[in-house]
Amino acid sequence: MKRLADFVKERRKEVKLTQEEFADRAGVALTVIRKIEQGKTNLNLDKVNLVLRMFGHELAPVNSKELSE
Repeated sequence: MKRLADFVKERRKEVKLTQEEFADRAGVALTVIRKIEQGKTNLNLDKVNLVLRMFGHELAPVNSKELSE
């Protein structure tokens, strides 16, 4: 499974946007994009989802019990 940091960075580069341009279009601060692309783990899920929605994706909590079934 691809890491979030790699996914966002690769997709952003595919659409030829700088981090600043991408942050503006996603409606988040530049620091949010930087933290995601650096692989930081303490991220706000709502902000991450604003970024992922640019690519038609979203993250949601998953119950570990559901994964084992």
